[in-house]
Amino acid sequence: MSIATLSATPPPPSSKTAAHRTGRLFALTGAVVGVIYGYDTGSISGALVFLSKDFHLTEAEKGLVNSILVGGSIVGAMIGGKLADALGRKAAMLIVAGSYAVFVALSALAPNVVVLDVVRFLLGIAIGISIVAAPLYVAESTPARIRGASVAAYQVATVAGIVITYFVNWGLSGGGHWRWMLGLSALPAALVMIPLLRLPDTPRWYVLKGQTERAVEVMAMTDPDVDPRTEVAAVGAALAEESGGSVRSLLRKPYARAALFVVGLGFFCQITGINAVTYYSPQIFEEMGFTGSGQNFLLPSFVQLASLAATVLAILVIDRLGRRVVLLSGIGTMVVMLAVLTAVFGTGELHGATTWVGFAAILLFTAAFNFGFGSLIWVYASEAFPAQLRSTGASVMLTADLVANLLIAQFFPSLMAWAGAARTFAGLGVLALAALVFAAVTAPETKGRQLEEIQGYWRNGGRWPAAPTPVSPGALSGSALPPTTTS
Repeated sequence: MSIATLSATPPPPSSKTAAHRTGRLFALTGAVVGVIYGYDTGSISGALVFLSKDFHLTEAEKGLVNSILVGGSIVGAMIGGKLADALGRKAAMLIVAGSYAVFVALSALAPNVVVLDVVRFLLGIAIGISIVAAPLYVAESTPARIRGASVAAYQVATVAGIVITYFVNWGLSGGGHWRWMLGLSALPAALVMIPLLRLPDTPRWYVLKGQTERAVEVMAMTDPDVDPRTEVAAVGAALAEESGGSVRSLLRKPYARAALFVVGLGFFCQITGINAVTYYSPQIFEEMGFTGSGQNFLLPSFVQLASLAATVLAILVIDRLGRRVVLLSGIGTMVVMLAVLTAVFGTGELHGATTWVGFAAILLFTAAFNFGFGSLIWVYASEAFPAQLRSTGASVMLTADLVANLLIAQFFPSLMAWAGAARTFAGLGVLALAALVFAAVTAPETKGRQLEEIQGYWRNGGRWPAAPTPVSPGALSGSALPPTTTS
């Protein structure tokens, strides 16, 4: 069947079935990479307990093992977009999967902490590229009717990967097998390269490179419900509209306010301490009074299961309750739980019911983060800017997010040792309260509004433009038209 025929007549049922399978394979492949990313992010939480003893690490060195991964992620995120544009989304995903497999295996074989830090920095670069390339790959290659669910599934898969790593850590904690904890994800990372090699790149990338006919072919392969030539033409028009965005443009009116909002949201998302729980939960539970590897490794698994449930719940209610309600309720719950943790650690006698109150507070804190910040940060980033600034704005927000993550990863264990758990969590509580005030003042309610309308809000100084006053036909005769508002 020729390309011209594809644009004129719908594909036969068998072709539609094959295309639906191809679209789902794109989504499934992206989800598997999301699981591996989540696993590699969380696996250090259990491994650090045992490798710290083997390598005789200080608190600062423990922080470096975590923060150096985040430092690599910042580098990877900075080059990820350019790499995906230059080599292709598929090539970037292959680099990510191959790098995961190699560097995960090398981290499991590290003979000392210096080698481990170097390998984890390189793994961090792969993670940073993945943060940019994987959602891009899924969003651009799946049919419109399942695109939202596919991107959401990638986010859920990432949380699922963190859940898996805690159960694996628990299963291996009895023998202190930290090398297996770090290295197990090398196998699925290698295996996911097989479907990646068989899949094409995305239609959008082919259009970006001027390969229009190939873009039409792939569009017909992945989305049989649309006219492939019409869709490819629309992609080309969108790409033309998206050119010209720069960081400098974000700092000037009318989008400086929107830039402040998304950068602030990205920074507060991490500085309030979510990755302190992800990276150091066994140590936190030990400080809380729980004893034995069974409790200190199994309890974080239930915390992450609650996070997974909260993420799914947010996806289900976000368009019903509204963005602000979900975001503010999530952050507000974080503030309350950090206050509870401050009180728990401040008692000085952690045993019995007090320890379980602390556990419940950690669980609800983490679930509240995923319900609010975790589910909405990318939604707001994608809505705040026009097409030509959307990717630039998302990159700036991601940088702020990763810098805050770097600070938490590096300094949390040293702060716990120096100031104590009560003061550390009190400090995080103050930051969470600041985040709540910031979100309450700056976050708009965008439920049910078109992108152009939302961008009009930011261009109008953080106020919704007034609707034009209806004018009767008779009133228009002999008078000038009323001024129109910019949307």
